[in-house]
Amino acid sequence: MFRRKNHSNSEQGVEDQQHKVKELRASLGQLSGRSAQFCTDACLKRYLEARNWNADKAKKMLEETLKWRLSFKPEEIRWNEVAKEGETGKVFKANFRDRHGRTVLILRPGMQNTAALDNQMKHLVYLIENAIFNLPEGQEQMAWLIDYTGWSITNNVPVKSARETINILQNHYPERLAAALLYNPPRLFETFWRIVKYFMDPKTFQKVKFVYPKNKDSAELMKSYFDVDNLPTEFGGTATTLNYDHEEFSRQMAQDDVKVAKFWGKDKHPPGPGGNDSYSAVEVAPEP
Repeated sequence: MFRRKNHSNSEQGVEDQQHKVKELRASLGQLSGRSAQFCTDACLKRYLEARNWNADKAKKMLEETLKWRLSFKPEEIRWNEVAKEGETGKVFKANFRDRHGRTVLILRPGMQNTAALDNQMKHLVYLIENAIFNLPEGQEQMAWLIDYTGWSITNNVPVKSARETINILQNHYPERLAAALLYNPPRLFETFWRIVKYFMDPKTFQKVKFVYPKNKDSAELMKSYFDVDNLPTEFGGTATTLNYDHEEFSRQMAQDDVKVAKFWGKDKHPPGPGGNDSYSAVEVAPEP
């Protein structure tokens, strides 16, 4: 029987959690390459938590992620491949953190500038990976601040795009999202929301918060997540106006790309097919 623990969302005792992590690791069999690097104890714990500590369900979920990473290769994406998607600043990493030190991603649906879903998802995944890479030690989650300024039915994100975003976030980055704050959504958004919310699992749904300017409860909610001195004026803070500088952001991402390549051991892998300098993708070793 699991012991109760008040400060744990899963209410599992620490020892029981560790036992579940070991059980999941054993069931995965031998891992190699980046699969082994990806599957840390903290990673396994997130997948277990996402599946209510059911090891079999967590294993299935994690194996699907490893297959997805093998195909999508998120750790190999570089900024120069997705920079065009970021020209308007529709998604970018903020220069401030929330009260818990979490990386903040700012999403501005009204600034959509392309139509290719594959490239949009590649851009989003790149920034999710970058947000995670830049988390401080001991912190595993990020926050999303979604600004609906300029949003209209004409530049609305297609349902297919929203569904794919939710799918990637829920299934391949479980327990990475602390909160998604929807700032100033217009009335027209309610119709879109009624469709999109059915793609969300209960845990993700609970993390979505609607925030309205000049609303007292919304103001308190924002203060609970952010220090107003660090928050831009667009979101009710007192910091300087939010200004996305694509060139400066590109320089930052290029610097991070060097660190990411080193982290994933680009130089440790032999040249890929054709003799180029791309490194090999995640490998899952066959079970004995």
